[in-house]
Formats: sequence, C-alpha cells, structure tokens
Amino acid sequence: MNNYKALNKQIYSYGIYSIVPIRYEDRIEIMKWRNEQIYHLRQNQPLTSQDQDKYFNTIINELFEAEKPNQLLFSYLENDNCIGYGGLVHINWIDKNSEISFLMNTELEKDMFKFHWATFLQLLESVAFNELNFHKIFTYAFDLRPHLYPTLEASGFYEEARLKEHCYIDGKYLDVVVTSKINKYA
Repeated sequence: MNNYKALNKQIYSYGIYSIVPIRYEDRIEIMKWRNEQIYHLRQNQPLTSQDQDKYFNTIINELFEAEKPNQLLFSYLENDNCIGYGGLVHINWIDKNSEISFLMNTELEKDMFKFHWATFLQLLESVAFNELNFHKIFTYAFDLRPHLYPTLEASGFYEEARLKEHCYIDGKYLDVVVTSKINKYA
C-alpha cells in the first residue's frame, strides 16, 4: 500500500468501511464508474485504460511523496473490496480548505447512496478536520442529483452558494450548488 507523506495516519475505518490511499489495483473499476457517471463529473469524454494508467503513473504517484499535495485521494473499501473512491481535491493549504470528491460503484447508487455518502464523509472528515486541522471542506456539484443535498445536510453541510445557470449540460443551463462544513474544533 502506498502512503501519503502528508498524513501521519493512512487508514481510516468505521466498522467494515475504510478509506486508504488510492490503490493502483482499483484504477480500472474507478475508470468504469467515472465513465458510467460522466453526466455529473467535470470530465469531458470517457476515459480509456491508457488514460487511467497514465494518470495513476504520473499524477497519482507524485501525490504520495508531496509534503502538501493538491489532492489526497482514497479508495473507499467495504472490507478490502473497493466500492468507491474520492478525497480532498483542490486543496488550499494556506486557507486550510478543500473540495470533496466522491464517486461510488454505480450499482450502489440506487439503494445505498445516502449510506455510502454519509459513511465516506465521516471518514474523510477525520482526515480533513482531525489529521490536517482544515477549517472548511466543501462540495461543488451540478444541480442534477436532488438526493445529494439532503444527504449532505444530514451530515452537517449547509448550502453556501448557488451559482445560477453556471454550467451547460445536455442542452440546458444548470445551477452549481456549493455546500460547506466548518471544522467546529479548529
């Protein structure tokens, strides 16, 4: 398992669920989920296995050795099986904030969306707030998954901003919703 130099602790667990530094072995499943869910990602075209290999061998590998990487990505595991991935992206080390990214196995979205989002957020908050002592974490999401916002609210996030008609998707302009959570212990 790779380790992030920026973190003291590498594994965060809650029952049978955990996040670990993103694993190379999960890259093809992650690519598959990204391509299946491209509609809500900031991704212009489907990924190929060559794209994914290159990304992991260049961008991801450099993150492990950086003192202050611009992102910390994790494989989200049920027992030792990867069922999602995400992390802290667009990290601002000066202002101590970061955007959250999370994507789960597409097959789990229908019935387990809220559970896995809440579990992942709980684990990621341990990294952001307890380990890194960040002040704030936030999401930036196209307004096309209405079930996302109640899930975030139940986890202590609040709508901080709504960027009206900010993105053009499938022939129409959609809002972008920014939700945030402040570290109450910082």
